[in-house]
Amino acid sequence: MHINKITSAKRSALAIALLTVLAAPAVSYAQDQGAATPSAQRATTLDRVSVTGSRIKKSDVEGPTPVVVITAADIEKEGFNTVYEALTTLSQVTGDVQNELTQSGFTPNAQFLNMRGMGPGYTLILINGKRMADYPQPYNSRSNAVSLSSIPAAAVERIEVLTGGASAIYGSDAVAGVVNIITKTNFEGNAIKIRAGTTTRGGGDTGLFQFTGGKSGDNWSVTYSAEYLNREEILASQRDFMDSYYDNPDFKGKPDFTTATSGVYLYRNTGAQYVWKGNDGSLNNSVANLREACAATSSEFTPYNSSASVSNSTPNRCGYFGYPATQSIQNAYDKTSGYIAGNYDFSNGIQAYAQALFTDSSNKGYSSTQFWQTPGYVYDPTLGYVQAQRIFTPEEVGGAQATTYDETSINVVAGLRGSFANNRFDWDASISHSKFDYDTTRPRFLTNKINDYFLGPQLGTVGTYSVYNVDVDRLFSPMTPDVYRSLITNVRNSGSSKNTTGSFTISGDLFDLPAGPLGAALVFEAASQEYTLDPDVRSTVTYTGADKIYNLTATGGGGERDRYAAGLELSIPIFDSLKASLAGRFDKYDDVTNVDGASTWSAGLEWRPFESLLLRGNYATSFRAPDMHYVFAGQSGSYSYIVDQLRCREAGLDPKSTACTNDTDYYYQAFSTRQGSKELEEETGKSFTVGFVWDIIDDLALTVDYYNIKLEGAVADIDSDYLYRNEADCRLGVTTSGSVVDGNSAACQYFKSLVTRDDTALGENKVTGFTSIPYNQAMTRTSGIDAALDYKFDTDRWGRFGVQMKYTHVLKLEDQDFPGGDIVNTRDHLQYFNYRSKASLTTSWSKDDWSATVYGTRTGSLPNWAETGRIAPYLVWNLTLNKKITNKASVGLQVLNVFDKLHPADDTYNSYPYFFRSYSPVGRQISAELNYKF
Repeated sequence: MHINKITSAKRSALAIALLTVLAAPAVSYAQDQGAATPSAQRATTLDRVSVTGSRIKKSDVEGPTPVVVITAADIEKEGFNTVYEALTTLSQVTGDVQNELTQSGFTPNAQFLNMRGMGPGYTLILINGKRMADYPQPYNSRSNAVSLSSIPAAAVERIEVLTGGASAIYGSDAVAGVVNIITKTNFEGNAIKIRAGTTTRGGGDTGLFQFTGGKSGDNWSVTYSAEYLNREEILASQRDFMDSYYDNPDFKGKPDFTTATSGVYLYRNTGAQYVWKGNDGSLNNSVANLREACAATSSEFTPYNSSASVSNSTPNRCGYFGYPATQSIQNAYDKTSGYIAGNYDFSNGIQAYAQALFTDSSNKGYSSTQFWQTPGYVYDPTLGYVQAQRIFTPEEVGGAQATTYDETSINVVAGLRGSFANNRFDWDASISHSKFDYDTTRPRFLTNKINDYFLGPQLGTVGTYSVYNVDVDRLFSPMTPDVYRSLITNVRNSGSSKNTTGSFTISGDLFDLPAGPLGAALVFEAASQEYTLDPDVRSTVTYTGADKIYNLTATGGGGERDRYAAGLELSIPIFDSLKASLAGRFDKYDDVTNVDGASTWSAGLEWRPFESLLLRGNYATSFRAPDMHYVFAGQSGSYSYIVDQLRCREAGLDPKSTACTNDTDYYYQAFSTRQGSKELEEETGKSFTVGFVWDIIDDLALTVDYYNIKLEGAVADIDSDYLYRNEADCRLGVTTSGSVVDGNSAACQYFKSLVTRDDTALGENKVTGFTSIPYNQAMTRTSGIDAALDYKFDTDRWGRFGVQMKYTHVLKLEDQDFPGGDIVNTRDHLQYFNYRSKASLTTSWSKDDWSATVYGTRTGSLPNWAETGRIAPYLVWNLTLNKKITNKASVGLQVLNVFDKLHPADDTYNSYPYFFRSYSPVGRQISAELNYKF
């Protein structure tokens, strides 16, 4: 998207125009807000304002640390409906996150930001300089982060993004950067926007209503807004390139019975054979009547063999090719938001101010239909030791089954501000409170009911195996929606998070130096943070009641901590052209972790060798307190698919080959348990930026900055692929490349202790579970280049044009999992699926009552799924066109993804949905809008 980067290094016309925007009413770019010039008034002097990354007001907009700005006008003219859609187009957002396309994830309704590829939670998200409450449900069931889903675009004036470490100013989490969302204040009049749109491939109908207004008197003002967003879901069945396992590129040139998922099967250990019902009702393994047996179970089932890599495999079970079709690739939204802000000036020079932002939503997501399988092997007196599985089709369960997400968030702040010592010093005292409540409901089977339906009562045990009479007729017969409803229950999980902060800031000029005044800012903070996760007790790991939920374990947890902080910032003029900035901060934590206190500092230089050029650099330390859920998570469990690298290698297979990854003997679900750790320490970071801002000519500016960020002691759960690779190396005593491994080393003992295997004869040494515990890892570091070019020019005949280009190139990204371990070049690793480069180009035009914007984003290549090379970059274009029809009304047209561009081709991507989740399958979106002011 178009990002207005503040690039003036002199008092040029461009600088004055930008400062007019930055000095808008009651702007608070960081922790302090001050009065501003009415929008109709032109700036004739350079007011001293605050910018994100500093609490010291100054007349120079650019400082030692890069800051980019997204205005409300940018969001509007580029056609986006939400703040999240706008922020994800930043070139600095090179990392991917789980999203609506990953309905099997733990937070498919949240909207997280991943700057620099460091992960959600390493970018501090603020509203008017105040902290927001985390999304209660942890990302990937592990860590907390702020979700941008609760911020309505109608309330936003601008967004400032600081692209480096800033813990010396803001404390914890400001490692990769800071996003400060500035809301509207001192708005005069009323404005309404109505937008309606859809997608050209089907689904996703969207309606947006926004109302913004404001009034003011001699010593008061109030601004208010309301927003309603309603968006229809899009299901995979509405995209013919991802509605079936037939879309798997491995399917090409192979029989129609490969590359599905098991719709129904019955496997007998005796004779190691799959069996099914014959035409006469008897069990057999005759391929001749397999198709009829599958069709009798469900019209969606057809023969298949799980060994998809074998071109002429003999079918041995019934497959369900349409299993993914009921999954949503875009959730349904129903969101209502309200915002109000006001201030009142007392006669003694003190101003009172308050703001409140409220969002309530009821959204829906859809996942693939449920399945049932025997709990490992069971013993049937007639059949012997058997395993069985059954997947249910939409026709059997009454259509796509929705998970409902009810979310409510509130952010409020109230404070007083003023000045003293003849207006030499400003002060600000405030208290803010942010809360996010979460409640989700989803249908799931009850364990006893679904087991009884297919197995009947347990008849005893044989050794360690349960004895049942498997109901083969039910296994190979359709289920009805009425029966389905009798076997399920609604599972409800809820959570809440809170953040309350009191702060007091003093800023101003201490005294004059030969080159100018010495600026200073002093801040004191006291804060309390807490969260609770209340899962449906029937889905917890330890629950043993008769109504236990089938195949679902929820994450619980909860805790609180207090924080106290004090910080000092100095702006030191050394010469007329050289200025230094220093900042230091101490955060004291009162909680159960090994974090006591964290000290951070930063130092920056700004040198203007001549009026149009700014050379700048900044060094900062940063930290992140252990994530609340990493600390307080209760015991939880989940099923996930794993590649059993040990068994693959024992069978002589390459763990990366399709012979391993597509065969259910080696690629299957395993149960994992997890809980938090109170032994964690804070993560510590270092950030360095250096660059320049050059006003080449009037209305032509170039910005280039180099960044380098290093994080030590990063908290994470051990990666499952990494675990199984090392476990296999340790048990076999050799790596896949032939290097010898000491199976008795401390690292090997650790890896092997985390994996539990069933080493009985029937268990075939498969994984039955693995344990995940968060720990402080060793090191992550990244570096790269950010560049921006901004050019505007007028023509007498054709109107005014603008061109903005933004580019980020990641030069290095390295990881070290354990102290003393290998440093892995993650940036170039063929398993790394974050972007190495990202760019945008915006061209704008306006003349008389017309205006148009063409906006393109380009993301660099990603590895192919086979890890043998890279796929093509990805380029998407958006278009907006607006016409003013009266002095009060205008109309607009927005087209996102003009050329209906889908993901780049990757014929090796044989895992659903056959492209990486960072590519959108939505396709072209078209909308029209009406704007009216009164």
